[in-house]
This record gives sequence, structure tokens and C-alpha cells, in this order.
Amino acid sequence: MTTVLALDATSSACSAAVWRCAGDDLTTAQLFGRYEIAPRAHTHKLMPMVRDVLAEAGLMLADVDVVAYGRGPGAFTGIRIAAGMAQGLALGLDRPMVAVSSLEALALGAALQQGDVQAQPVAALGALDARMGEVYVGGYLVDLAQPMRPQMTAFIDEQVCAPEAIVCSAALPERIVAAGAGLAFSERYPQPLAQAITAANVDAEPDAACIARLAAGAYLAGNAVAPELAQPVYLRDNVATRSTRKPLD
Repeated sequence: MTTVLALDATSSACSAAVWRCAGDDLTTAQLFGRYEIAPRAHTHKLMPMVRDVLAEAGLMLADVDVVAYGRGPGAFTGIRIAAGMAQGLALGLDRPMVAVSSLEALALGAALQQGDVQAQPVAALGALDARMGEVYVGGYLVDLAQPMRPQMTAFIDEQVCAPEAIVCSAALPERIVAAGAGLAFSERYPQPLAQAITAANVDAEPDAACIARLAAGAYLAGNAVAPELAQPVYLRDNVATRSTRKPLD
């Protein structure tokens, strides 16, 4: 049995989830989650959520194989809370960790909401309000052939920038589903991107249930790291080295 414990506090939402599967047989995979909009209450909410979701799954902390967390970008304080709690749990259990992008989690949530989309990848955008007139964005082709172990391929690399300055790293899909508070600025997005968005949920927040699915894939592929190597990602640290490619016309 492989068991993933995931935590997230990168936004106003607070969530915890458990993903478990018997060996490589994804038909046995199960997902348990807790999710609550709880601004400024993450410190008090996360650990009770962890206990509740483990209890629902019939597990103890010692049964966890890997601890995952929303690494950001997002609210600086929330990122530190989730990363710190996840790291503390991993160190105490002597388990590896997987860091998952909050933008990937948002995009996966948007793709999953499209219903039966297993036949072909879904183009999905995750967008968060970065304040100071900027947005955090990431765009992905989401392969849901195995919904409990989705595959993500970026067509917009994670970036923080003014809405009109978003750049693509690959060809822009014709139709894109999108999620996150950064969509409040979609009228300022480059026109090709704005026109490609066919469904948008501006109220969506990252969810540990999506983080758990993505972390499971990373862990099973051998991409977990030691707890001391786990780091939050703020993106603003990279502003000075941001891509110099031209925005979409």
C-alpha cells in the first residue's frame, strides 16, 4: 500500500488529503480530503484536518509513505505554514517529501471539473492574485487517462508578472479551462490567451486533494526528496531573472 499525505495553505483555503493505493494498481486508489475556506486560521486548522483525514482513511501517521505540500506560489505566510508543518511531519516520521505547485493544483482542479475528459489532455490554467498589480500563472496540458495519477505538461511556465505580460513557453491551445483569483484580471491578459479561455472559476483555490494526486505520481516516479531539501516557492525571488521573451501579441 502506498500512502500520500498532502497539506496546503497557499491561499485563503486550508486543506489536507490522503491518497492511497495498493501497489501499482490505480484501480484501487482512494482519496480522502478536508477543505475549508479559513483565512488567517491555517495554523489552527491544518493539524486537526490531518488527524481527521487519516482517521477517515483508517490510517495512522506511521502508515504514511510520503508527505506532500503546496509549495507555492501564493500567500507567503500560508506557504511557510504548510511547508513547515509538512517538513516537521516528514522529519518526525523519517519520510521523504514532494513539493507541488499551487498553480498545478489549481489547473488540475479545473481540468477535473470538465467531467469525462480522459480521451485527450485538457488545457488548463492556474492563476492567483500576486498583489502589486501582478498575477501568478501557470498553464498545463493535463492528461487524465489515469485520473488518480494525472500527468502535467506546461505550455505556460510558472511566472509572476503583470497580466498583460504573460508569456507562453509552448504553442497556446485553442481552448483552455481556468481557475483561481488571478482570473479577475483576465481582461488584461494578452488577447490570444483571454480568447482561448472557455471556462473560468475565479473563486477556486488550491486543494490538497489535487496536490495528493500530483504528489503520488511524483513519488511513484522516484521524485521525492529528503525533508531537509524541501523548500517553499514564492516566485518573486526570481523576478530579476524572469524570462525576457516577448508577451503574446
